[in-house]
Amino acid sequence: MKKSILILALAFTTGAVFAQKKTTTSAIINFDATTSIDALPKAENTTVIASLDTKSGAVAFEASIKNFSFSNPKIQEHFNSGGWMDSDKFPVSSFKGTITNLSEVDFAKDGSYTAKVAGDLTLHGVTQKVNTTATIVVSGKKVSSSSAFSIKLEDYQVNGGAIAAGKVAKEPKITVVAEFK
Repeated sequence: MKKSILILALAFTTGAVFAQKKTTTSAIINFDATTSIDALPKAENTTVIASLDTKSGAVAFEASIKNFSFSNPKIQEHFNSGGWMDSDKFPVSSFKGTITNLSEVDFAKDGSYTAKVAGDLTLHGVTQKVNTTATIVVSGKKVSSSSAFSIKLEDYQVNGGAIAAGKVAKEPKITVVAEFK
C-alpha cells in the first residue's frame, strides 16, 4: 500500500513539473524583407522548434535556415547561398530568452497577456541582444504566443548585392507565432 501511494505521489509530482514546460515543433517564423523595389523577399518557416517554461519564463526557439520557403525559388537559392545566409555554414538560427515580467502573465487563468521578452538571437553565427513584446494567450491548457520585431541585417553580418541594391530590406520584420502543448 505504501509503495502504491509513493508511486501515485511521484506520478502527480512528475506530471506537475512537466506541465510547466510547453513545447512545439511547428512554430512559425515569417521573414519579410520586402521593399518598394521588390515585394518577393518574404519567407515562412513552419517547422520551428520552440519551448516555454511557464514557471521560470524561459523561452527558446530554433529554426533551420533551409526550411524558410520563398514563393520564388531563385530568391530561396540566394537566401541560402554563401553571399547571404550561408545556410551550409550556419544551418540554424536560435533565440534563448526570458519573459521579464513573468508575474504579469497568469498561465493558470484564461486570457491575453502582454509579455516583455529579452534574450539572445543568434543568426548567421552572430549573437545579439533582442528585446521585444509578445502576446500570450492562455485558453484552457493551450498557450499560444506571437511577437513581431525587426532586426538590422548588418548587426548579424548579413549583406549582399540585393541588400545594397535596395531589393531586400536592411531591417526585415520577423514574426514568430507558436501554439504550445
